[in-house]
Amino acid sequence: MASTCAQLCLRCRGLLCSKTLTSTGQYYAQVRHCNTVTKVPTKISNRLFMWGNHTAPQTRLRWKQHMCYYSDLTVKYLTSEAKEGKHTEDVVRTDVAVYPAPLLPTRDDVSTTENQVSLDLDAVAELSALEEITDEEAVGISSPSVVPLASTSLRDYVDKSETLTKLVQLGVDLWKLEQRPHVGSMLLKLDFSKDVAPRLLFLKEVGVEDSRFGYIITRNPFILTESLENLQTRVNYLKSKKFSSETIASMVSRAPYLLNFSVKRLDNRLGFYQQQLSLSTSNTRNIVARLPRLLCGSLEPVKENLKVCEIELGFKANEIQHIVITVPKVLTANKRKLTQIFDFLHNTMKVPHHLITKFPQVLNTKYLRLRERHCFLEYLGKAQYDPALPNYISLDRLVFLPDETFCTDLALATLEDYYLFQKTL
Repeated sequence: MASTCAQLCLRCRGLLCSKTLTSTGQYYAQVRHCNTVTKVPTKISNRLFMWGNHTAPQTRLRWKQHMCYYSDLTVKYLTSEAKEGKHTEDVVRTDVAVYPAPLLPTRDDVSTTENQVSLDLDAVAELSALEEITDEEAVGISSPSVVPLASTSLRDYVDKSETLTKLVQLGVDLWKLEQRPHVGSMLLKLDFSKDVAPRLLFLKEVGVEDSRFGYIITRNPFILTESLENLQTRVNYLKSKKFSSETIASMVSRAPYLLNFSVKRLDNRLGFYQQQLSLSTSNTRNIVARLPRLLCGSLEPVKENLKVCEIELGFKANEIQHIVITVPKVLTANKRKLTQIFDFLHNTMKVPHHLITKFPQVLNTKYLRLRERHCFLEYLGKAQYDPALPNYISLDRLVFLPDETFCTDLALATLEDYYLFQKTL
């Protein structure tokens, strides 16, 4: 009984193996037939005909994958059969007939067949220079670019652009420049040796320190596109107006756009301040040297502040002139801040116009500091700002003394008391 069952099992396995190997052989025959059929003449660009194997790369890959799959399947089956049927071979050796396996192309036969049809599986990915490709394959071909064609940040170009690399070394903030329209593309078009270096040497000759180059270019990158002739003409004009070389260097360092304006505009600005405030030439030169952005910015805020000082604040023309000569920043100060400080000085502290004119620096202070110190003195009963009365406190000392000196010299109190009082406000 046991011998009969063993014979039956071996026959079933033989049939299964025979079926699997037969399918493998049939698939191999089909692929061989396909390779034979596709061997057709191909027309090339020089109007000659060549015979060659032009099987599609996809067909070659599928054939190779299937052959590997069936070979692995056969090896796995024969290995498992050898292990599982080992214990029954001795019992049925004399009773079971040996069934020869169907013929399967061996590795040598496959190599011979491949040579006959000129099939090179290792060169599937390599395309001939004369072989025609489809549009989809042409689109898929990509070559690495040295410089990115488009980017939203200049950092992608720093390693590949000498100009950007040098600008970073000078201290230029590229992240600020790339936020301005068209500035990034302008910088990429500049050549450092021809465009940037000559401008830097010019600024050096004017007297600008090397440490200020980054600040100037960050605020005004367009100075790199100005012609050297125009830059020299504007410097010569300032010298003709009795500005010293040191003053010009300081003005250019603090107002980067100064040399971008034409001589005509610079002359008109100087004339405006001289006529509007009835200033002398030396006083006009003085306020412009101290605040050079007066020559660069718009005149509308200046005109508005002059009207505010005259109409809303009630200062006379000579008082406005004295205030501007002493504190030029009043011309460009925030209108709301200016009126807020004046209102507290004149209406709360009861300081008259002539005392404010005498100490105009108080208009440039912080409102919170002025309010805290006045309230502390008023709490102590020492808020006296009239020079004709005893215990007089001048406005400049009230505002500009450090906290410790203010407490010991003016308030005659401790610093801790002053800090505790600030918490009650």
